[in-house]
Amino acid sequence: MKLFRRGESSTTDATADTTADANGGVASDTRNSSTVTLGKGRPTPKRRDAQGKRRGPVAPAPLTSKEARARRKATRGNKADRKAASAERRLAAQDRRQRMLAGEDKYLLPRDQGPVRAFTRDVVDARRNLVGLFMPMALVLILTTFVLPAYQGYVTLVMLGMMLFMMVEGVILGRTVNNRVRERFPETTDGGVKLGWYAFVRASQIRKMRAPKPRVSPGDAI
Repeated sequence: MKLFRRGESSTTDATADTTADANGGVASDTRNSSTVTLGKGRPTPKRRDAQGKRRGPVAPAPLTSKEARARRKATRGNKADRKAASAERRLAAQDRRQRMLAGEDKYLLPRDQGPVRAFTRDVVDARRNLVGLFMPMALVLILTTFVLPAYQGYVTLVMLGMMLFMMVEGVILGRTVNNRVRERFPETTDGGVKLGWYAFVRASQIRKMRAPKPRVSPGDAI
């Protein structure tokens, strides 16, 4: 096998350099064009992922109750801010209660909402219901049993009579309310025992403690 001599090796290197110089412009242009046309080599991240990375690390959960209290205190703000927020909440609660007592349908409980329930309340409030005296009289009778134990038997009989009277008046009131509601709202599905019980519960309450407040006076025509 014939080996290259020193002179031949240098001649070969010179030839390679000359060829590289001759093609240098083309190779450089090829490299530049490939640099321009090639992409960045990775997919574009979603906006949600990019924002999540910018938010920074999530604070670790508190390890002790003392640390938890300190963190809650730091997030609540200073004393003046907490006092102002508490005052605003009280005012908002008072405003909602006043609107509820005034009978605004938006602020009423679900059981009190609707024109049928409002009409039922008006029918009950326009009547003089003796069933509303049951609670005060029952309280007086209970106190009597403690003061005069000898009359406990009589007190029991009176309370049984009152309960019987309440049941009779409750049935009459329920029928009256249902008849009036069917006349005023013939297409309503609200009625029967459920509506009668609603009227009875309102009638058994003291007038000043009823919520919403009565819109009519006793004896008014409904």
